[in-house]
Amino acid sequence: MPESLQHYTEDEVREIERSLKRKADFTIMPIIGILYILNYIDRQNLAAAKLQGIMEDLNMSTTQFATAVSILFVGYLPFQIPSNLILSSITRPGAYICTATVIWGAISAATAAVNSYNSLLAVRVILGAVEAVFFPGVIYLLSAWYTKRELGKRFAGLYIAQQVGNAFGGLIAAGILKLDGVHGIRGWRWLFIIEGSATVGVGLFCVFFLPEYPYNARMLKPVERDLAVWRLEKEAGASEANEEISTLKGFLLGLQDPKLYVIIFMNMMSQVQGSIANFFPSIVNTLGYGHYETLLLTAPPYVLAGVVYFGITWYSDRTNNMYRVIVICICIACATYIIALSTLNTGARYTAMMLMPFSSVGPQLMLYKIINQHLPRPIAKRAGAVAMTNAIGGISNIWMSYLYIGAPHYYPAFGALFAAASIFLVTITAYRFYVLKENRKLEQGGEVAQKAMRHGITQQQLQMGWRYEGL
Repeated sequence: MPESLQHYTEDEVREIERSLKRKADFTIMPIIGILYILNYIDRQNLAAAKLQGIMEDLNMSTTQFATAVSILFVGYLPFQIPSNLILSSITRPGAYICTATVIWGAISAATAAVNSYNSLLAVRVILGAVEAVFFPGVIYLLSAWYTKRELGKRFAGLYIAQQVGNAFGGLIAAGILKLDGVHGIRGWRWLFIIEGSATVGVGLFCVFFLPEYPYNARMLKPVERDLAVWRLEKEAGASEANEEISTLKGFLLGLQDPKLYVIIFMNMMSQVQGSIANFFPSIVNTLGYGHYETLLLTAPPYVLAGVVYFGITWYSDRTNNMYRVIVICICIACATYIIALSTLNTGARYTAMMLMPFSSVGPQLMLYKIINQHLPRPIAKRAGAVAMTNAIGGISNIWMSYLYIGAPHYYPAFGALFAAASIFLVTITAYRFYVLKENRKLEQGGEVAQKAMRHGITQQQLQMGWRYEGL
């Protein structure tokens, strides 16, 4: 316990802790939630633009459109790792994230000016490179504020914002596309102008309010800062502010941990399923409704996903179990893929579409919780692990973009989704047995304990009974 807190009673310390968490929840979570909504709207507006003539105006084929979707990840994936390593070594992560938001908003707005397929590709690559800052950076920032038992609901908040972005992205697009022809500007161009400009404005506003790390957050009182740092020290056995290890060394430490590669592979399988978001309007369009009705029908599945995310993370935080959640989501997802492959019945297909977003993407929530519990320290290792998991796993979005062909059944895409879900299920089950075996060995000490220390687990953590939890 820090000296500044030693003259407080236990009840007073608990009240101080509640106060600092309230401040974090009512400041950090709304800001990153709004930014993530804008992030997903800006990333997914190309799918909405497809329904309003961008392919015809730029003379694109179906394969070229798939390339325009996937090429964003060519910029997005490689820049995540260096960005998070930079983030772990600076004292103003909030300003860094918001600055990137302003830049990607400007780039997104500039998409309205493209007049050829090649210029669209160039803009999409640059947009992906700048957006690479946001998601892994926010995951890392949250892990620097909350304990592992608190992270689940906060990750859920982030993913709920993602679903709000997807849901309202379709609704907003349906409204904006009605501006088609106003001032001689096509509706899809208005879509990029309006949504990109909104992102720039919000990013400029948020740069003054998104806090930094707990130890230097201006919104906290000195005693709250001390408690915020101490409770993370108590859980992890080291201080976020004072770890004496270089960014590069922490990153290389992560490369030596075999668990990281298994988690990366599982995320690749999960990202295969997450590719649904890139083509969801096209999937819903197979129901046979008009463009505006299709965009409106994309909203309810994402609203349901937001509700389910809150439920599964509440359960996961309460029970500290991610495995059961992942298995249930995979089983539901497989059922939706089978329905999409096997029937054209409108009711059955839309029911499957209602379940697709949460069941396909939900397991990613649990994977980021696993990273923070199984690869916790040092902070540079954790930052690199989050970025590597998201970056390498995201490669799946590149090749999956070319499989969404053959509407209405999309046999190649849904076949790949089913295969990826099955492989994910087998891998997470094998990983669960592995970590349970490692835990039994840790209880006996010896070689496994020494290996854990080589992978960044401290002697203090082992003495406190540290284990691989959550499975």
